[in-house]
Amino acid sequence: MILDKTFPPDVRVENEASTLVKQGHDVFLFCLKYDEHQSQKEVINGIQVCRYPSNKLEYKLSALAYTIPFYTWIMAKKIQSFIKTHQIEVLHIHDIRIAEAVFEANQKSKLKTVLDLHDNLPEIMQFYPHLQKFPGKYIISPKKWKVKEEEFIQKADKVITVSPEFVNEVVTRTKIAKNKIVLVPNTIRKSFYDEAVTEVSILEKYKDCFVILYLGDTHLRRGLQTAISAVSTLSKKIANLKLVIVGSNTTDAILKQQVSDLGVEKYVDFEGWQNVALFPSYIKASTVCISPLHRNIQHDVAYANKLFQYMSFEKPVLVSNAIAQKTLIEKVDAGWVHADKDVADFTEKVLQLANNPELRIQKGKNGSKFVKEEFVWEKTSKQLVELYNQL
Repeated sequence: MILDKTFPPDVRVENEASTLVKQGHDVFLFCLKYDEHQSQKEVINGIQVCRYPSNKLEYKLSALAYTIPFYTWIMAKKIQSFIKTHQIEVLHIHDIRIAEAVFEANQKSKLKTVLDLHDNLPEIMQFYPHLQKFPGKYIISPKKWKVKEEEFIQKADKVITVSPEFVNEVVTRTKIAKNKIVLVPNTIRKSFYDEAVTEVSILEKYKDCFVILYLGDTHLRRGLQTAISAVSTLSKKIANLKLVIVGSNTTDAILKQQVSDLGVEKYVDFEGWQNVALFPSYIKASTVCISPLHRNIQHDVAYANKLFQYMSFEKPVLVSNAIAQKTLIEKVDAGWVHADKDVADFTEKVLQLANNPELRIQKGKNGSKFVKEEFVWEKTSKQLVELYNQL
């Protein structure tokens, strides 16, 4: 496996690698390290982690991977060494930033390659803050990244994506055979809910509140401005309302300014990024959990792990009408859907939730049943196992 980041943490990479280890495969993970004191080799859950030294310059060059080839040249040499040292038989590429380096390093070895698309990266890039301003806006082209992504999809022996909508989008766009692409969604492990340890202080903090909870990356495209705008009205109609935001992003200053401008500071808690081990406690303390994503090509074809985390603890969810998550929640009947960026619709749906405690309980149970019986990693990873059995 080839990852252009540090490890851990990366839940998807760890889930996939440890599943393959349990199937009897030897999994070596190429990743990077920026701390000279961090060990170069380590075994984590059976995964043989091989860390290659990197630095800030290489990190910055990675953003220019498909503008100038320096990053590709540097990484290709490291990957060649990795392949040779560990006698690698198959290459599993995590996302496209490092993909060209892998294909270049593999020219002599001609090993089979699996391209794992965690996200529709060329679409997400358009929202990166450094691409909104000089010089990034003029030297990094998401269109070039899209062309490269399609080239890598054609070159790879197998492609993995994370939702049925993403599978259909890739097949339609690139015209690859449908049997070349495999669905391995981002689902949670049973241990997330079975082995959860409750942090009593979090439950105590919110025991008398109507908690609207958001977990994860808080970039503006995630839609939290909609939720914050709704607080002004909701706080007048729901006793002890709290919007609890657990996560962070460089754009948080904008969200905090919005809270200040609306004068709703007492109703919004910014908890910052927290250890994933605390997520179950925040979910248990909540009344409803949200995913108010803005609609775009990426959000329409992917659903976030947070949905399954929420649902596993029998919490009803309120999601925007980004297609993948809307389809899922309506199919399972696990919550409510609002129009993206529509504050009035978001507000109305929260009030429906507040006024229907029995319906909240039922929808929470529907979601939990679905996750535990159908959509848990131990079941959804079977296609990954089968891919490697066939390869």
